[in-house]
Amino acid sequence: MREKIAVLMGGRSLEREISLASGKRVCDALAERGYRVLALDVTPDLVQTLRTERPDACYIALHGKYGEDGTIQELLEFLGISYTGPGVTASALAWDKSVAKRIFVEAGIPTPAWITLTADAFKETGAATALDLVPEAVGGFPVVVKPSKQGSALGLARIESDADLPEALLSALSFGEAALVEKWIEGPELAVSVLDDTDGGSVVLPPVEIVAKSGLFDFSAMYTAGETDYYVPARLPDEVAAEVVSLARQVHDLLGCRDVSRVDMVVDADGTPNVLEVNTSPGMTEISLLPMAARAADMTFQDVVERIVRAALARSG
Repeated sequence: MREKIAVLMGGRSLEREISLASGKRVCDALAERGYRVLALDVTPDLVQTLRTERPDACYIALHGKYGEDGTIQELLEFLGISYTGPGVTASALAWDKSVAKRIFVEAGIPTPAWITLTADAFKETGAATALDLVPEAVGGFPVVVKPSKQGSALGLARIESDADLPEALLSALSFGEAALVEKWIEGPELAVSVLDDTDGGSVVLPPVEIVAKSGLFDFSAMYTAGETDYYVPARLPDEVAAEVVSLARQVHDLLGCRDVSRVDMVVDADGTPNVLEVNTSPGMTEISLLPMAARAADMTFQDVVERIVRAALARSG
């Protein structure tokens, strides 16, 4: 009989329903491959259940806070249970978009100009009086405002003028303690997934080009059928496509990711890919970007899930 895999899903984040959908598909895929599957919603009983069941590994199908920020990863390390995806440090770095972008800049990786504003900066220092400086700091409008720590494009807004900036920041800060104001770059938006091998290598799946009909790939465009068109592989010149693939692998390694990541980019007018952020627990639903890319690479969903699980199992014991 094959190994016992606990699939962690749900939890209390704002992405709970998406996580449950991802988790169900992962459970089905593992069951089809003969694994003993333990489907676990993350509740206060989780630790006791894991200690009782002692799975061989956990598949983290959690999205959002607690699932992607290093919290569940650190807990599983404490319990001595191997798990899928990046470790504590990589998860925490990728989860904080502002910190990740600073790492990109230090490594010479292109990323759109940005500033970070915290709720404390508004409350304690009067940062609101300096909002007139934002356009010059990031290179002018339009800009994107988004929470520094959030997934599924929650709290995302495109802003065209000073007048709309305060409300957008207030909305973004309702999702967390910090918000980014980032220069909008007009060009193809890409999701580039990376899968590791158990032998230390990695493969970059075909880039997915995202064309939201509204012009903004926000939560609604992401999860409402018919609101977004996808092209796999992305419609890019060969030299740009090669640079995108190389950059995705570089970013994956730079943050210390393992097993799986999804690097989100936008290509500017000069053909330069700019890294926006990194997702360390990509969605695995029917309409998620990683499974879409895998299909284009002639990999089944079961292939992808088992590949990720085998990497975690290789670290156990």
